Amino acid sequence: MRVSPQKARLVLDLIRGRRVEEARNTLAFTKKRVAATVAKLLQSALDNANFLSGEKGLDVDIDNLYVKHAAANDGPRMKRVRPAPMGRAYRYVRRIAHLEIVLAEKNKNGVEPVAHTVGEETKAAAPAKPKAKAKAKAPAKKKAVGKKATAKK
Repeated sequence: MRVSPQKARLVLDLIRGRRVEEARNTLAFTKKRVAATVAKLLQSALDNANFLSGEKGLDVDIDNLYVKHAAANDGPRMKRVRPAPMGRAYRYVRRIAHLEIVLAEKNKNGVEPVAHTVGEETKAAAPAKPKAKAKAKAPAKKKAVGKKATAKK
């Protein structure tokens, strides 16, 4: 979205950890421009969970969903130039945010995730590499400071 990530994080902090219905109500009454886009993103995540329960056959209770993860990361920056006095030009940056919302289902006995992000899957699947031992070097000796030569005329 064409908004700075810092401004988007202000809205995402309001809904993180809340139930979906409560988060939708919060976004409806938030007076920030990015709140409408976050509400559309939340609705899309809810529709994806509904699709999983209906079409894919996964047992997902829509009423028990909550916002597990909400993040706004930096996207590419657009560098622009604004005319300035006396023939100069001022540069400014238009920021872009990548918004991400993950929903999960709360059960009475614990928390069962509905969907995983790609980053979580790759971290769990990658085997741990043993760390190689680095050879210890002796500390370098300092060179003696010599006298300055006098200038010849």
